[in-house]
Amino acid sequence: MLTHAIDGICRSEGPKVLAGLIRRFGDFELAEDALQDAFAKALALWPSQGLPDAPAAWLTTVARRRAVDLLRRRASGPVYTDEPPDLAAPEADDEEPDPARHSGLDDDRLRLVFTCCHPAIAQPAQMALALRTLCGLSTREIARAFLEPEATTAQRLVRVQRKILDARIPYEVPSRELLPERLQAVLGVVYLVFNEGYASTEHDGLVRPDLGAEAIRLARLLVELMPTEPEVRGLLALMLLHDARRPARVDPTGALVPLEAQDRSRWQHGAIAEGLAELDIALAQRRRGPYQLQAAIGALHAQARRAEDTDWKQIAALYGGLLAEQPGAVVELNAAVALAMAEGPERGLAWIDRLEQADELRDYHLLPAARADLLRRLGRPAEAALAYASALALVRSPAERRYLERRLAECHG
Repeated sequence: MLTHAIDGICRSEGPKVLAGLIRRFGDFELAEDALQDAFAKALALWPSQGLPDAPAAWLTTVARRRAVDLLRRRASGPVYTDEPPDLAAPEADDEEPDPARHSGLDDDRLRLVFTCCHPAIAQPAQMALALRTLCGLSTREIARAFLEPEATTAQRLVRVQRKILDARIPYEVPSRELLPERLQAVLGVVYLVFNEGYASTEHDGLVRPDLGAEAIRLARLLVELMPTEPEVRGLLALMLLHDARRPARVDPTGALVPLEAQDRSRWQHGAIAEGLAELDIALAQRRRGPYQLQAAIGALHAQARRAEDTDWKQIAALYGGLLAEQPGAVVELNAAVALAMAEGPERGLAWIDRLEQADELRDYHLLPAARADLLRRLGRPAEAALAYASALALVRSPAERRYLERRLAECHG
């Protein structure tokens, strides 16, 4: 049980510690190696000696000492003593600031976002590096998210870390005149962090609240940095509106609860109010963008007191606008579901048929899951069961798997 708790601490605190190490040493590979050694030492010592009062500070102290030793080894040979730090009193210089007390933009993880999103780095490498450094995902987890061999992901990460070092890409928030050229990439990375927290790739539970909170914190810093950019506020509004539903998204058995079945009294109405206010400010600037459109869809869901009160016609229309701004197969799938809810399952099924023929989403479990749901609504359980089985063959999240298994059992029953 304690080992599981230690693993949770390392996952939640690791990205913060790693960002500080990268700032201090300027070397991604060195920082990762030092942090992994700190994790190993925590697993060796904490079960017998107890958890330190400040785990992040303890990990930072050990990792910094290890990084210095690794640098000395490179220069003059092995000198590492393997002596653990004092559990009760981490070095004052190594204390990491509490994110809740952060003021201004002197923030290691915001610097890390901008470093990941430097124009010299290709988008797939940006995303992989963000999942590694900001989300703490392993190479295997990132490979599964990209649907590629683990060796390919490992090579991608090594290349991008080496590029940052060799090209001397600065670890900083750039000057204001350079912000616009990185805006879309930065927003994409922050939303990637949020999505990993909202529907975790391989975590035992559906959500990782630490990542959701971190993405929202970063978005608030971006609003402070770029207050006149409506898409920044649109992204913040979108994440607040989605995160507000988190308490109702999983049932006591750990299974996903679909939106229409959620207990809306459990939604976080303070977060909804904040999200709606941010969206109003963004829309008042009259520069529409995809994050604002997605936030507007989220707002319609949030404002419906009951599932049957949802304005699906307006949601379908907003998805039409989103497709114009951001065409893609996943957006089309969501638009097809919205059309089905607005005009009947048959319309949505026809669109899903076209998406299946295009074959872009052949490994995406939500495509057969959406088909199964529409077939179930039409009273065609045998066909729905086949589609649910196809979705189960692709799904990775345990919470979503439990939900799909229940639906499949209902079809057979």
